[in-house]
Amino acid sequence: MKAAIDQDLCVGCGLCPDICPEVFEMGEDTATVKVVDVPAAVEALCVEAMESCPVDAISITGRDA
Repeated sequence: MKAAIDQDLCVGCGLCPDICPEVFEMGEDTATVKVVDVPAAVEALCVEAMESCPVDAISITGRDA
């Protein structure tokens, strides 16, 4: 599965790197994805970060239903 952040939507709240620092990190003003291909061991945390995003800026593709 792959993670992405819509930089136009991200408000830089910092939740995603708090929840899943293996995939997300804070840039200057917004969060960024540091590894596009999400490691299997942290897939659940990545989904939690996406679901916790207050502005729905995170998208995940290639995820099993």
